[in-house]
Amino acid sequence: MDVIVIGSGVIGLTSAWYLAKEGHSVTVIERQSSSGKETSFANAGQISYGYSSPWAAPGIPLKAMKWLTQEHAPLKVKPSLSPELVSWATKMLANCNEERYAQNKSRMLRIANFSRDCLSHLRESENLAYEGRQKGTLQVFRDEKQLDAVQKDMALLKESGIAHSLLNVEQCLEVEAGLADVKDKLVGGLYLPGDETGDCYQFCVALTEKARQLGVNFVFDTEVHSLNQNNGALTSISTSKGDFKADAYVVACGSYSRDLLKQVELSLPVYPVKGYSLTVPIINPDKAPTSTVMDETYKVAMTRFDDRIRVAGTAELAGFNTLIPEKRKATIDMVIKDLFPFGGDFLKAEYWTGLRPMTPDGTPIIGKTPITNLFTNTGHGTLGWTMACGSGKILSEVVSKGDTTIESSDLNVYRYLS
Repeated sequence: MDVIVIGSGVIGLTSAWYLAKEGHSVTVIERQSSSGKETSFANAGQISYGYSSPWAAPGIPLKAMKWLTQEHAPLKVKPSLSPELVSWATKMLANCNEERYAQNKSRMLRIANFSRDCLSHLRESENLAYEGRQKGTLQVFRDEKQLDAVQKDMALLKESGIAHSLLNVEQCLEVEAGLADVKDKLVGGLYLPGDETGDCYQFCVALTEKARQLGVNFVFDTEVHSLNQNNGALTSISTSKGDFKADAYVVACGSYSRDLLKQVELSLPVYPVKGYSLTVPIINPDKAPTSTVMDETYKVAMTRFDDRIRVAGTAELAGFNTLIPEKRKATIDMVIKDLFPFGGDFLKAEYWTGLRPMTPDGTPIIGKTPITNLFTNTGHGTLGWTMACGSGKILSEVVSKGDTTIESSDLNVYRYLS
């Protein structure tokens, strides 16, 4: 079967890879000059299976109100009466209760666990190099309330079979020795040994070449203008390089999936959540992270690559704005200097921003749609790198035969259409 995938970030790329492995003839349409140039380019670098949690959680509405007045808050909101933002925020608030949080986190952990197995197999079978490390994530806490609150998450981790350990400060230093100079700022941590790290952009570059060898056709520097349908099915797509036709179509273009799908009267509650990162060269390896350290207070992740530290955080609700104002650099800059003050050369920091496609319940939208030959793989929020391989595999199975290795009937857009 001929399949067109729209988008060549890590989600579109893994979709194309697994579709090709299923024996389909795959064409990828991408507006950038190569794969992984947008949200996948300089993300946190953490592949956090155990940290897969929805933003919509009990207590978040109250926290969000407090964050509005804090300088280094993890969430920033640009005042707006955008219908898309109001609708998305309303749906998100409706998920901020115990029952829905548990349901949504369970879905996310299901995908994440599956993705872990898929990435492990892909890395080994294709010998992919992307500065990957398999040394876990340490979520550090600065106050006792955070230690108390993590108990519910630990119960869900146990239920999902994800290895984890609650550590005291000295045990945290055994995992991340670079924190020794600031141990007085910590009260403990949650260690997730099964988590991984890696440069998502390098992964995209490497997998693109493997996909080409498998026969995937990449059409770069190409804008998709319209989805053309007739009698409940797509007939073609119109692009800046002409029309393309296929038997099946996959929309996997991140935050931009929402407006593209509006053309066929399909409403996806996906909002572009802006995130920021900085990358610094390591000057003292012993004073740098070993893997990923997540500061729970500021929701900032610090990840070790071979000779660099990637620091990512701050969620900003500002539409499709990709500017990097100085004040938005402040939180990620402060946290890395606060916890690893001697690890990197901060004078050489490179800043970046990307738009993360977030759903109100935190779970991506993967699978079939009311349009018979149109499928989606989007809405992964901050966990696209974590869930990419599992999501691509699920999508390929839905397109190919409908049956999937893991339960997927509650992952598609129909959960928002009922």
